[in-house]
Amino acid sequence: MKKALQDFLQYLRVEKNYSDHTLRNYESDLCQFIGFLGKRGEDKDSSGLMVPQQVGHLDIRAYLASLYRRNAKSSVARKLSSLRSFFAYLVRQGEIKQNPADMVSAPKMGKAIPDFLPVDETFQLMHGPDTDNVLGSRDRAILEVLYSCGLRVSELTALNLASVDLELGIIRVLGKGDRERVVPVGSKARDALSGYMKRRGELLGMEMEDEALFLNNRGGRLSSRSISRLLKKHMLRCNIGRPLSPHGLRHSFATHLLDAGADLRAVQEMLGHVSLSTTQRYTHLSVDKLMAEYDKAHPRSRLPRREQEKQEGKEDE
Repeated sequence: MKKALQDFLQYLRVEKNYSDHTLRNYESDLCQFIGFLGKRGEDKDSSGLMVPQQVGHLDIRAYLASLYRRNAKSSVARKLSSLRSFFAYLVRQGEIKQNPADMVSAPKMGKAIPDFLPVDETFQLMHGPDTDNVLGSRDRAILEVLYSCGLRVSELTALNLASVDLELGIIRVLGKGDRERVVPVGSKARDALSGYMKRRGELLGMEMEDEALFLNNRGGRLSSRSISRLLKKHMLRCNIGRPLSPHGLRHSFATHLLDAGADLRAVQEMLGHVSLSTTQRYTHLSVDKLMAEYDKAHPRSRLPRREQEKQEGKEDE
């Protein structure tokens, strides 16, 4: 089983060109499943080795049942997806005849609206960092780029100086599956980037990360965890009480564009989504916009003309 897992990970790395982050998730999910089988003491051949050929759909159902007690539905669904991909690979390799995970249903997922900031709170956050010092200047540029370009935090930390063309107003982003896309940068984000890049040299230290765009205070490439910490710091500083991850600024980017009437496929391209259905989850309306449409259209939400005239007359008095 472990040999099959290593072959599968090598296939994902070489042929599918998956990122290290994705590979770690697959390895973690499948190792957890193998560990579960080991505790049960089943699914072994005559030599006592655990083999894929002995795994059935009932084993997978029992595994998922054990996960429900301590995992969210989304995590259970992801682990099942990992198993399906793994056994589908083994079917293609001729190691097994059928995929046992295909006989197991995924948990039904609720369609949750992604977390995002209202426009006014987003603007408030953008002005949170104190740009009198280099770290504040860097933080302003990070927040502006996350919101202006809708980047994933991993895409942001991977940016190099060569990724940015301020003159053309674009950023070249290397997304999932090493797919490159070009994203426009708004004027506010360009100004923030320009201000930071003029002072970036102040952060260069012992580590001398010459290529990275965003540096920590030791001169090394900034990590995803550091981005989360600085966002939390500026949220508190701006008295924005709601919890928000860096990915929430990506949600805000998509939501605000679509609420303003942007083309869905253009937003899909900027976000780097392969499937349009992934982008469509951002097409929810804000409460204010929904109420405005309701008041304008619903006959019971509008006052009769005579009543309106009476109220207008009272206001004039």
